[in-house]
Amino acid sequence: MKVIGITGPTGAGKTTALNALRELGAEVIDADEVYHRLLETDEGLKKALKAAFGEQIGDKMGRIDRKALSEAVYPGSLEELGAITHPAVLAAIGARVEKAQREGRPAVVIDAIALIESGLGEKCDAVVTVLAPLEVRVARIMARDGIDESYARRRAMAQKDDGFFRAHAHYVLENTEGDTPESFRERAKALLETLLEESGDITRTDEAHKEYYLNKG
Repeated sequence: MKVIGITGPTGAGKTTALNALRELGAEVIDADEVYHRLLETDEGLKKALKAAFGEQIGDKMGRIDRKALSEAVYPGSLEELGAITHPAVLAAIGARVEKAQREGRPAVVIDAIALIESGLGEKCDAVVTVLAPLEVRVARIMARDGIDESYARRRAMAQKDDGFFRAHAHYVLENTEGDTPESFRERAKALLETLLEESGDITRTDEAHKEYYLNKG
């Protein structure tokens, strides 16, 4: 069973690539969903977060108030937050991967913006980065989340730059201004089918092979 990591900045088009993988029978694990569930259910994690960032991040129901946590963390304590949350997220995802393997899935796909920083990328047979121009991403974030341009731009600019994502990828899928959802989906599907067909471990590709997927077709 292949374990494929999908990463890249918000608004780049990861959802399109993920939907293509679902069609191929892969189990898709959303790291954000796992994290949010842990904030509600993992008592040890909640206790550690309150000790680090204050009791005010808890709500009356005993859960972590995500907005309050964000205000306590951003922007200077992101690394401290990651040091607390990443081990719990990795353990939960590891259990999901084992379950998918028992079920005979052809692949597990881990969707995570912090795939590299969290250490999840090291557990993947291949890391696929999805990128798009900044202005395209800002427009998509605005439409998707119903927020104004200023806020969307701040969110986009707060993430790692393209160079970071490229440096840690086996493959790069570039979702350009000239792409339609259909053209990008077909290119993503072609790459993912190739990964599922490869036998054995997938090793880091040479630059020519990686670039083949930037804007083919």
